[in-house]
Amino acid sequence: MRVLLLGPDGQVGWELRRALAPLGEVVAVGRAGAGDGCGDLAQPGKLADTVRRVAPDAIVNAAAYTAVDRAESEPELAQAINATAAGALADVARALGACLVHYSTDYVFDGGGTHPWQEDDATGPLNVYGRTKLAGEQAIRDSGCRHLILRTSWVYAARGGNFVRTMLRLAADRERLTVIDDQIGAPTGAELIADVSAHLLHASARQPDLGGTYHLAAAGATSWCGYARHVIDFARVRGKTLAVREVAAITTADYPTPARRPLNSRLDCSRLERAFGLTLPPWQDGVERMLSEILDTP
Repeated sequence: MRVLLLGPDGQVGWELRRALAPLGEVVAVGRAGAGDGCGDLAQPGKLADTVRRVAPDAIVNAAAYTAVDRAESEPELAQAINATAAGALADVARALGACLVHYSTDYVFDGGGTHPWQEDDATGPLNVYGRTKLAGEQAIRDSGCRHLILRTSWVYAARGGNFVRTMLRLAADRERLTVIDDQIGAPTGAELIADVSAHLLHASARQPDLGGTYHLAAAGATSWCGYARHVIDFARVRGKTLAVREVAAITTADYPTPARRPLNSRLDCSRLERAFGLTLPPWQDGVERMLSEILDTP
């Protein structure tokens, strides 16, 4: 199998380099491109030319416009990257007979209620980012190409900056932290997303009827405040000296942002688990594994 990987230097893309390798040849093309062409989703025409040149059996699109707040002031750019480019990839995938793996988000929902969202639930994004990601999904489905659309949430990785590193840095200097407690979801590791993606791509290559839209997130749920408390408690058990004495809960209304956030980001992943024979691990497992790596690094 020849796989074209777009966005290879992002959180998920970096892990996909490793996870996809056993499937065959992986051609990783970043935004600037190199010998294999342009991987810039803001230039859909050049992007399609790159795909045709590589002629892959599968396209894994780990690139996206993910600056949720900035998207409110850059809707055209977010639309071009998250929707127009997704449609262009889908059209060329259909022409080549390739499978397109594309990542979407819990932000396609309005965040109401308390039940985990199922794939067929009505969508209703609250912000530009969510609307453009939903438009990208629809463009892929409308194209008729073979595809796997994987909606995920609260993505993190040990590499680069993230919520965990921020909490550890603040907790080292401050006695009191305030963290949002009314947004609920499942912290999901880029490593888990990449490993499951590779499994799904391999399985769907043998059984094309397994294609479609799936939810992919770690099991369980917590708030950002609960997440922060877990991080701090685990760090202390591992011997980390922290100044923080209190992690206080606040509401979303107490911390206004340019883009509205959904309160309920729970995703029901039972369709994916049934279809592919998987059991997704608790969110704590991946977070603690990442924390161990961070804390053991000088």
